[in-house]
Amino acid sequence: MFIQTEDTPNPATLKFLPGRDVRGELPPIDIERGGDVAQAPLAEMLFSIPNVIRVFFGGDFISVTRSEDVEWQRLKPAVLGAIMDFYVAGGDMMQAGASVEEEEEVYEGETLEIVEQIKELIETRVRPAVAQDGGDIIFKRFDVSDGSVYLKMQGACAGCPSSTLTLKSGIENLLKHYVPEVTRVEQAI
Repeated sequence: MFIQTEDTPNPATLKFLPGRDVRGELPPIDIERGGDVAQAPLAEMLFSIPNVIRVFFGGDFISVTRSEDVEWQRLKPAVLGAIMDFYVAGGDMMQAGASVEEEEEVYEGETLEIVEQIKELIETRVRPAVAQDGGDIIFKRFDVSDGSVYLKMQGACAGCPSSTLTLKSGIENLLKHYVPEVTRVEQAI
């Protein structure tokens, strides 16, 4: 098995491409050290490696974030070994029944149309670019009273030094251009 790696804009995060589906069409999953890994055995294996602090599972990649205490040249072989061992042993990234769905706010009428436009733009224009960098972006909510869109950055994008610039200069300008009701974009927590 050959696993490729790619740098991301976040120097603490490295993108691992195992050459097979990780999540496929399922929604991405972002797990921080100490989070619930009961349904994610690969995350459990990766967190057994000291200095791995976050794991993000995308469609065909795994982004791993390290602590500041170690350099990638020391950590990368252990991460590659864990991913390879997992897949060679026939492991399944997520066990059956795993669910990470959050309850979503319900919108109606004109607001629903605005939210659908926002989500479509994120899905078609933003998400592919963010996935290239080893992360994902999730629509959290739209505040119709002041035109604020709240988005959550995941994977390599969470904590990335350039994520604020990405949100403000890139995504905010795009959404404001196509959806006049949008006045600003904020990072959701």
